[in-house]
Amino acid sequence: MPYSPGGRSPQRRQSLRRRAVLVAAAAALVLGAAAPPGPLAVGIGDRLFPHLGNPGFDVAAYDISFTYRANNQPLDAVTRIVARATSRLERFNLDFTHGTVGKVEVNGVPAQYAAAGEDLVVTPAQALPSGGSFTVTVQHTSDPRGEGEGGWVPTADGLVMANQADAGHRVFPGNDHPSDKALFTFRVTAPKDLTVVANGRPAGRSTEGANTTWVYRTLHPMATELAQVAIGRSAVPQRSGPHGLQLRDVVPADDQKELDTWTAKTPSHISWMEGKVGQYPFENYGVLIAGASTGFELETQTLSLFERDLFVKPGFPAWYIESVMVHELAHQWFGDSVSPRVWSDLWLNEGHATWYEALYANEKAGRRLEDRMRAAYGLSDQWRADGGPPAAPKETVPGKKISIFRPIVYDGSALVLYALRQRIGAAAFDRLERTWVARHRDSVASTADFVALASEVSGRDQSGFLRPWLYGQKTPPMPGHPDWKAAARKPA
Repeated sequence: MPYSPGGRSPQRRQSLRRRAVLVAAAAALVLGAAAPPGPLAVGIGDRLFPHLGNPGFDVAAYDISFTYRANNQPLDAVTRIVARATSRLERFNLDFTHGTVGKVEVNGVPAQYAAAGEDLVVTPAQALPSGGSFTVTVQHTSDPRGEGEGGWVPTADGLVMANQADAGHRVFPGNDHPSDKALFTFRVTAPKDLTVVANGRPAGRSTEGANTTWVYRTLHPMATELAQVAIGRSAVPQRSGPHGLQLRDVVPADDQKELDTWTAKTPSHISWMEGKVGQYPFENYGVLIAGASTGFELETQTLSLFERDLFVKPGFPAWYIESVMVHELAHQWFGDSVSPRVWSDLWLNEGHATWYEALYANEKAGRRLEDRMRAAYGLSDQWRADGGPPAAPKETVPGKKISIFRPIVYDGSALVLYALRQRIGAAAFDRLERTWVARHRDSVASTADFVALASEVSGRDQSGFLRPWLYGQKTPPMPGHPDWKAAARKPA
């Protein structure tokens, strides 16, 4: 993404979508005016995921119903989307793949539909006027089978979701880009001996015959990549957090006693984070511990996903486990409440979560922050060569959509925050962090927004300082540490 040191750009998403519309229009001209083009996959212009998101509308709410039978069978599903058209729509696209579509309705009237790449192209019976609200209902399946692309993740006794960064549309149709956040309602029917937990608060439960239907609603908008539905033989211990915050964890029932040693630490983790950046931003929180192999932990909104092995496998020191828990908790502020405007802004998510992970280990376990940052500085040039600079990461490796999660967006981006704190001082940096999460709560923000706010809070234009840190191929000198040296790059 080109560097833009100016102020906030509230029209950024709309301009991306207009660009996508122009691209589609150009394609139509190439095909000739005699007949309209066939269904095309489109996106909103994200450099890393060009086909994610869809032009022409903003989603306000999702209402998604799943019927679960077994973790190796497709779920029957109905996704209802309430949206507002931002331009006149004779047709529109939804991101969706890895399921079959049985019927589509727009405002209660059957609509035509066709697949195009990983898009579902919908043609309503009547064009939708710009500025008007509309509802689209899709009857479909949601298939948990298949590996390596994200979406549903099978566990020993059920399913969980891992939709980051490009996999929400493998579970349900929608506008699968973090710039279009919306409210969610989940209605999940499963055998009554299983437990279902999803983002947000419980909103009802009823049993009929052999099945129970569970309903959950979010009170804050959420990006599709942060959706979570956990189905399995789970215990759901509950406790109170700071200022009465509702906490509920989801753990394998047989492991509840052993895992309570770790989940009981969450209230103190939240108190620590609130002391750094302000009040927790959502209606509740919990730790979801799944008997699954993902290779990562994930900040699904209000219910962070962890692999069971992190807590029960020997060899991980306690300080390390807690710092990882704090990493995912920090994402509730950085990445969930304040979401990236485009995926090139990922460093704002992972750099901040890594920063607070490292700061927690520094304060609670004596793992010196300065030592970690010095080590990161030594590796930073190689990380930039391998993955690009923090705010302009290289594109994903073909067939590996999560390959954008390279070291440069973790410790390499925390290093940017360390450099900024070195330049503006700890007090100004703390004000910046608190102001960032307060000003952009429940919204999206960009790298340019962060640079502008750093300049505002510090009282000095920081764009010239941050540009090479965020976009340079080589790591700039570290303020206050002229002796720090980046290691020579390895030959390609």
